[in-house]
Amino acid sequence: SVFAEISDDTNRPRMMALLPLMWNLGSVGGAAIGGIFADPTHQYPRIFGHMEIFRVFPYLLPCLIDCSITVFGLVMGIFKMEETLVREPASRTMDIRMSLTSPSSSTSTLATESTQLLTEPVQPKQRSMRELLTPTVVRVMATNVVMGLGVAMSDQAYPIFAASDLSDGGLGFAARGIGFSLAVSGVAVMYLQLVAYPKLERKYGALDCYQRGQRMLIPVYLAIPFLSLLTSRLEESIDAKTHVSTLPSWMSHALGEYTLWLLLVLLLLARTTGTVLAFTSINLLTVNLAPSKSELGFMNGIQQLAMTTTRIAGPIMAGVIWTWSIKHSFSYPFNSHMVWVLCAALTALSLRMSHKIPESVNTFAAGNNKRDTADDV
Repeated sequence: SVFAEISDDTNRPRMMALLPLMWNLGSVGGAAIGGIFADPTHQYPRIFGHMEIFRVFPYLLPCLIDCSITVFGLVMGIFKMEETLVREPASRTMDIRMSLTSPSSSTSTLATESTQLLTEPVQPKQRSMRELLTPTVVRVMATNVVMGLGVAMSDQAYPIFAASDLSDGGLGFAARGIGFSLAVSGVAVMYLQLVAYPKLERKYGALDCYQRGQRMLIPVYLAIPFLSLLTSRLEESIDAKTHVSTLPSWMSHALGEYTLWLLLVLLLLARTTGTVLAFTSINLLTVNLAPSKSELGFMNGIQQLAMTTTRIAGPIMAGVIWTWSIKHSFSYPFNSHMVWVLCAALTALSLRMSHKIPESVNTFAAGNNKRDTADDV
């Protein structure tokens, strides 16, 4: 809502791109902090080995760091952030009225009445919830929920997948490897958000960018779990060839590990790109749906409610499905791939739903009412 209120048609896509940029940077930075500073007594024994509190609570240090960052943001928001929805104060109207009216003027009454009509702010029409929840709004929010559920499930599934053993369909990474992989995937975020997305939005529109992002996510979700199978096959192949190869065993294993990391980083970068396109576009579409600036808060509130619901349900569903799938010896897609297949299915459903959204959502509706006077002016 704040970004929409301080932007115009010339810079709104770039402004809205900052929201998922901050989210992605926070997600990447948070994951890196968790992986780097978890269990510090074992990772950094020279510095933290003598501190008993970190031995008893191995995850206390990253939690303290994250808490400090959150408190800093809260303090900045309270003391430095200004109100962006500025309304003309009533005192200004009275001052103008008095300055234009004098006892000696024969037209004082007329001046007062005309000045009142011109300067007093007109209250915007108060629309009911039924008027605001148009079929287009419902479609946008519905596809947002379905897409967001798939993203939330994948966000939870990846750390579990990366930490699980190869025998369970995972990658067998340690905490540091998981944090590093998530940090590497955020390398392209700055370029995508600040440079690429505004250009793509101007060329194709927010709705088309939203659909392109989902098309990118579907094959990525389906491909990620195959990395476990590829890793297992590479290790078997390396072990078999080590006896006849002229390369040392450590070099053969290093080549296999580099191959895994190359493919993993490419998939994570593609996933980040798809997520950036989808979430930046849905933020912009939500802002465009508001009939006036006074309804921006309502529209963004509905979107945040939808996303909060997915952030609650997604991790629970991902954890339950992963646990169930590795406990049973079912064939594809009901094995360790199941959670990823479901993420792809949800994204495909959201993509199909988005084709019923009209192209008019690419236009900022509130921009047509510069003074938010609506229909009752």
